[in-house]
Amino acid sequence: MELKRVVVTGLGAITPLGNDVESTWNAMLEGKSGAGPITLFDASKFKTQFACEVKGFDPSTYFDRKELKKFDRYSLFAVASAKEAIEDANFDMEKEDKDRIGVIFSSGIGGIGTFEQEVGNYYLHEEIGPKINPFFIPKMISDIAAGHISMMYGFRGPNFGTVSACASSTNGIITGFDLIRLGKANAVITGGAEAAITPAGIGGFNALTALSTRNDSPETASRPFSKSRDGFVMGEGGVCIVLEEMEHALARGAKIYAEVVGGGMSADAYHLTASHPEGLGAMLVMRNALEDAGMKPEEIDYINVHGTSTPVGDPSECKAIKEVFGEHAYDLNISSTKSMTGHMLGAAGAVEGMACILAVQNNVVPPTINHEEGDDDPEIDNKLNFTFNKAQKRKVDAALSNTFGFGGHNACVIVKKFTK
Repeated sequence: MELKRVVVTGLGAITPLGNDVESTWNAMLEGKSGAGPITLFDASKFKTQFACEVKGFDPSTYFDRKELKKFDRYSLFAVASAKEAIEDANFDMEKEDKDRIGVIFSSGIGGIGTFEQEVGNYYLHEEIGPKINPFFIPKMISDIAAGHISMMYGFRGPNFGTVSACASSTNGIITGFDLIRLGKANAVITGGAEAAITPAGIGGFNALTALSTRNDSPETASRPFSKSRDGFVMGEGGVCIVLEEMEHALARGAKIYAEVVGGGMSADAYHLTASHPEGLGAMLVMRNALEDAGMKPEEIDYINVHGTSTPVGDPSECKAIKEVFGEHAYDLNISSTKSMTGHMLGAAGAVEGMACILAVQNNVVPPTINHEEGDDDPEIDNKLNFTFNKAQKRKVDAALSNTFGFGGHNACVIVKKFTK
């Protein structure tokens, strides 16, 4: 069976850097931080009092006010980003076979805000019996974003969410890619959304000592590959990527951003929350992706790394890159856009996949911000080009995106310039 080719024809974004693709991408290239004091709840009693929140997002511009009671914040981000991406793809809905358009939209945690609210309401009213919102379950579940998008547009193809912690939306992209190249769909609306800047979200990650506590300087707290890094910064938002079978896209005259050429998956099989210190799962997932793409390591120009700014994770990923890419590792541009967006958890793969797509399209690599002179980590090979502090123009024919999740879930996707 000859596999079909898969291209990207639409993008949408609601992120801490902007409420659309253009503003998010421009902010990345300018090296802007999305971090600031938490405004979504009173965080004064928490060890971490800052995060990368989405700013200026008005859901009433996307939804009827009566409909809003059906949405958790995470699914609002999902549908809003999908709306931009689907409009960007410019489908003629009167001509499309909606039975062959799928939606795979991911979230690592789902509606944690709704869960907190409803459980809190239950205990508040415990003396008079359960007082549960009838929308509690359908608002909270982590697959419901995909359901909302399919219902909004009448897409009747494969419809579900993938859940693999911080690798969730990369797994969704790979699954959509596989469905199309196997001929099971003409297009897949994929991506990820997360809204875990809540008391339980911040408190839970604080308990794991996973978050930065640099409360005096939120904008500089996420500093991947720097010796002084002390944990990740929580982010939120939603990013959508429209994948489409190449011939289908060409036949309707769609603009094409890039081609998806390979995906890899692996497990660390090591620890609940820590990556393997020698990067064994990271090595395997990158090799699997390269093999799937039929590419050699030296054909990759840019890696958007998982790069969370954690003490253990950053060095192990660098070890894996050096092992997989050998001497070519020093010719790569490497960057962690989490230094700007924060860690968007289940949406991380989607926003970082989008960064790779736009890097390929525009021949520019977004930076890793917040690195200071003299803050080199002796455990990290600083001869690698981490694209510190300033975007770098270069030819980017192919880019690779790494995402690694709690539980040892690793996923990697490769995109390259589209040529017929």
